[in-house]
Amino acid sequence: MNKLSRNLQNLIVISLMLLVVGLGCNLTNVLAFNPTPTPAIVAPTATSAPPVVTVVPGEVGSESEAVNALEKQFIAVYEAVSPAVVNITNRSYTYDMFMGTVPQEGTGSGFVYDSAGHIVTNYHVVENAEELVVTLASGQAYEAKIVGVDPSNDLAVIHIDAGANLPKPVVLGDSDQLRVGQFVLAIGNPFGLEQTLTTGVVSALGRVIESPDGRFIGEAIQTDAAINPGNSGGPLLDLEGRVIGVNSQIISPSGASSGVGFAVSVNTVRRVVPELIARGYYPHPWLGAQMLTLTPATTKVLREAGMNVPVDSGLLVITTVKGSPADKAGIRGGSRVVRIGRYQVPLGGDIITAINGQQVKDYQGLTVYLETKTTVGDTVNLTIIRDGVEQSIAVTLAERPQS
Repeated sequence: MNKLSRNLQNLIVISLMLLVVGLGCNLTNVLAFNPTPTPAIVAPTATSAPPVVTVVPGEVGSESEAVNALEKQFIAVYEAVSPAVVNITNRSYTYDMFMGTVPQEGTGSGFVYDSAGHIVTNYHVVENAEELVVTLASGQAYEAKIVGVDPSNDLAVIHIDAGANLPKPVVLGDSDQLRVGQFVLAIGNPFGLEQTLTTGVVSALGRVIESPDGRFIGEAIQTDAAINPGNSGGPLLDLEGRVIGVNSQIISPSGASSGVGFAVSVNTVRRVVPELIARGYYPHPWLGAQMLTLTPATTKVLREAGMNVPVDSGLLVITTVKGSPADKAGIRGGSRVVRIGRYQVPLGGDIITAINGQQVKDYQGLTVYLETKTTVGDTVNLTIIRDGVEQSIAVTLAERPQS
């Protein structure tokens, strides 16, 4: 570890000690001060993904110096990255009862991804847009075009032609290196208030959140940094100015920040965005089977209906899509239909209990594994139970149909 990293780590440790022991200095109030801005630090290229900004505090001599150094680091990150954060206006039109045009407008955030003018944001920010306008931090506005969207990961890429006015692109970090408790910063346009900075920590990792198309996004980052309507699509940053996620969702009864927000991880961005730029969509791996999640309650009902179910969790294959990977591999769906309450359920199909040796308890878990651990063309080994006997079947994944 070099001296720079040691110093930065020291100031974080000492600042955390302040929070714990309460040495007469409230960190929230300290961060509300407006000290002299730190001089701009040179930002390296995105390919090597080094720190964007680093304030070197030297030898930290006191707790107050540690807090001031941390404050300066926040300021340096904001000044380095905020020019690349944009405001996105989504306009669409409907008609009233007299066939008059009624404009509708929503706003969100995004960030400059590369020097070609590509901007990354959430899918739900640009969904159903008839017009898109991107406003830079400088106030300059540009018409934007959609390059590609992926509702299943709530990501989208749009493009503007800003020429020499295009801000310097962000640097992408590595979300696999994150730890709970790590300081993070969010920059966006909550409630239309442009270029707003909020701070917090990584609250949890590996969360699973629902996507706009009803599927699941794995590897999501949970944070207590304030995220409000309008923050969607903006970057979540580490303390060195690298993007670690795309702010996407909150949990809130009121619709405003409750301290529980989620960001799509930057490693998902690394996987999906290049495909959106190249293809206009992301090719999702696909098994091609309709399945029922087994629980102790459902297995009890199935056993009472006469099916041999030797496990209490897993996925019961109801049917396979003709010509799909599951169908070609010989995965079997139900062979007889029984009525269970108001429903008719095909029974006798295979029960999937693991994929590549990793236990599968429900459909959500299988979906997240396929999305985060596999790509189209990969061959996976499914552990199944057929007629009470466990066996393994190899399945080569295909691309999920667009419709």
